[in-house]
Amino acid sequence: MKSSLRLSATLTTLAALTLTGCANPEGGGSSGTGSGGQQTASAASGPTCTIEQYGATKVDFKNAVVGFSQSEAEANPFRITETQSITDEAQKQGVQLLKRNANSNLGQQVSDIQGLLAQGANLLVVAPLNSEGLQPALDAARAKHVPVVTIDRKLSSATPCKDYLTFIGSDFVEQGKRAAAQLVKATGGTGKVAILLGATGNNVTTDRTSGFKDYLAAQGKGLTVVAEQTGEFTREKGQSVTEQLLQAHPEITAVYAENDEMALGAVTAISGSGRKPGKDVKVVSVDGTRNAVQGIVDGTINGVVESNPRFGPLAMSTLRDFLSGKGIPNTVTIKDKEYDPGNAAAEVAGAY
Repeated sequence: MKSSLRLSATLTTLAALTLTGCANPEGGGSSGTGSGGQQTASAASGPTCTIEQYGATKVDFKNAVVGFSQSEAEANPFRITETQSITDEAQKQGVQLLKRNANSNLGQQVSDIQGLLAQGANLLVVAPLNSEGLQPALDAARAKHVPVVTIDRKLSSATPCKDYLTFIGSDFVEQGKRAAAQLVKATGGTGKVAILLGATGNNVTTDRTSGFKDYLAAQGKGLTVVAEQTGEFTREKGQSVTEQLLQAHPEITAVYAENDEMALGAVTAISGSGRKPGKDVKVVSVDGTRNAVQGIVDGTINGVVESNPRFGPLAMSTLRDFLSGKGIPNTVTIKDKEYDPGNAAAEVAGAY
């Protein structure tokens, strides 16, 4: 009972902090940061972890050095917004921020994290490239008693309150289910579906796939998955893979892309095949980028489930609370909105 009360109190604190952050939204424009809302915690799960349990060195948050390890180049709106959110919040909180980018190289990310520690980082925020493979870096952080907050991708076999403090991110299975529900609505519940899978080696791809298929099995049995292939979360690969799949399976009437960049590539490929995206071939995706939401307005995309990348306020408030002695749950799930033809025009300006 006491554990449940602690979790409830922690979630209330996290939600209040993130809602406060909404009063200072990030700037819009061509940078991809968008003017939309900051993250809000929707659930907290797992045992809580205190600074004593973790064995972390207690430092004054205002004097802390925060290291941020980004997994991929800032070449798409999600990564641009994520890095900018961390940067903006560190500046707002007055803490020193060190940044490294692994450019989709797992070995480089391990080296990056070790380098941040060598530079004096005493708090770490890590966006893991893969769900496995970071253990040497986590061991290095533990040896220096440095807490690690992971964001946007989960670590599969690492142990919370030992190898890392907490994971902050979306419910990726639920995202897949919501995308499937949008596709059922857009297609009327019948058709042949191609899935553009995300990058291999991380839980985002696995969970978005399983959620989508589980929903179809339960409530979309008239939709049949006839092809699935990785588009590696990139627009170029999404286009080329969709071109190949449409040639091999001309019966395809719907595409589920596990991120917006692949969906935008698929739209180009569908148009190039002489068919109309959004009409002849329905398209749904996950992310919530401004270009994809605009695609709904334009009629080329049928629905988008958001995956909010604005981690700065929640990541920083979590570290601050941890240093102040509060127990942090090992998973903090954020709320994600949804875009469809009914709200896209009103919401596009706030997308990232």
